[in-house]
Amino acid sequence: MAKIKTIGVLTSGGDAPGMNAALRAVTRAAIYNGMRVKAIYRGYKGLVLDEIEEFQTQNVSNIIHHGGTIIKTARCKEFTTPEGRQLAYDTLRKHKIDALVVLGGDGTFTGAKCFAEEFDVPIVGVPCTIDNDLCGTDYTIGYDTALNTVIDAVDKIRDTASSHERLFFVEVMGRDAGFLALNAALASGAEAAVIPEVSIKDDLLSEVIQSGFRKTKNSSIVLVAESEVTGGAQTVANRVKSEHPEYDVRVVVLGHIQRGGSPSAADRILASRLGAAAITALVEDQRNVMVGVQNDEIVYVPFAKAIKDDKPLDMELVRTLRALSI
Repeated sequence: MAKIKTIGVLTSGGDAPGMNAALRAVTRAAIYNGMRVKAIYRGYKGLVLDEIEEFQTQNVSNIIHHGGTIIKTARCKEFTTPEGRQLAYDTLRKHKIDALVVLGGDGTFTGAKCFAEEFDVPIVGVPCTIDNDLCGTDYTIGYDTALNTVIDAVDKIRDTASSHERLFFVEVMGRDAGFLALNAALASGAEAAVIPEVSIKDDLLSEVIQSGFRKTKNSSIVLVAESEVTGGAQTVANRVKSEHPEYDVRVVVLGHIQRGGSPSAADRILASRLGAAAITALVEDQRNVMVGVQNDEIVYVPFAKAIKDDKPLDMELVRTLRALSI
């Protein structure tokens, strides 16, 4: 492969705390390795519409602690079409961009895989999603911060739950993955987690309801992962209200608060490591891979594996939550 002289970098899909830290690392590592950096605004839409600016090291100064993404993000329907991807490729050629680093999740990497196959463009992905649902990496950038945001919110909700002897159902993000709900339930001392990986017939909810408010507890908190499988917190709460009208049930949907805020130390470190590793991958002629971390070691995972397989959830954590909720 010819030496890469100019890289393009973009953030796509849902924002995640730590994206700016990763952008900073990619930019500075590229410049350190003698490359020029072109920032692409609004994800793949910026490629299609030619919204590109050259970045120097000062462009990413003082952003490591900020949430969101300074180069914006968007979803792009045009990029899902061959015509849109052709426009994107023409933009790359116009700006003499030799390779791409894309920061995002499953949808971002699906688009990158397709684009790389059609136009033979070297692309490296950096996993940025609060869902932690990408196969091939133990953690994704943004997950730790979102987890701490959920825990902080649940801690506050528990004050009200205890004061009024209520049963709270708290809905958290995660799409089709229960990592956020399950681990937040463990960390916050919640009584149960309703997650898509476990059939609702087998979840901990029934145990909590059947045992009622035990003598040692005058309130309960159940975390629910947003998903078509779980139906969300409101659906679960409605079921409980119909079966147990004696309970004072409340629903809290945390929503986009989970995506915002200053990234945690863990996310800043992970973003810095993976951002720099993305440039190392390009220098070493790696292409069409996601950089990840397994057992605290940097790994390169083909896009096909990262987006194809469902990341397994540790069922031992489910059993632990069941044991500790008594």
